Amino acid sequence: MTDDFRFGWELGGAGWATCRIAEGSAEHVDVVGHCTDALGDLLRGVVGLYGSDAVQRFSFDLEPVEARWVLRRHGSGVDIAIRHFPDLYARRRAADEEGELSWSSTQPRRVLGHAVLNAAQSVLRLHGEQGYRKKWQGHLFPAAELAELRRLHLRDDRCGRPHNA
Repeated sequence: MTDDFRFGWELGGAGWATCRIAEGSAEHVDVVGHCTDALGDLLRGVVGLYGSDAVQRFSFDLEPVEARWVLRRHGSGVDIAIRHFPDLYARRRAADEEGELSWSSTQPRRVLGHAVLNAAQSVLRLHGEQGYRKKWQGHLFPAAELAELRRLHLRDDRCGRPHNA
C-alpha cells in the first residue's frame, strides 16, 4: 500500500473536468469533456471491483482522444492502467494493449475506493446536484453510483480513514 496515492476530480468551465491521479511524484492529468458521463462511468467502474468481474473498463472523452482506464483486480489489489488512443469514436475499438500507456499503478482496492469516493463527495459538496448538472451540461450527478460505492467501501474494506459525507 502506498500512503501517497491521490485522486482528484475538479469541474472547470462548462463541460470540462480535470482528472488527476498520482502516486508519489508520478502524476497523470487529463482534461475530460462532457460528451460522456465520465464521473458516473468512473464510479460504476470502481463499484464493479466489488463484484465478480475482475476487470473493469471505462473511457473518458478528451476530444477526440480516448483515455481508457483498465482496472484489474487481483485479490485485494487493483492494477490501474490508463491508456490513450487517438479517437474515442473510431470505427474499430482498439485492444487495450494498442493504446499508449500513460499511467499505471497498483493499489489496494480500499485505497482506490476511498480516494474516488472522497473526490466524488467533494464535487457534490462544492457544486451540489444542480450545480453539477449545469457545469456538466446535461448529465445528472451520479448520486446512486456514489451511494453504492460508499456502501460497498464501508461494508467490504477495512479502510481506517475518515469518511466525509
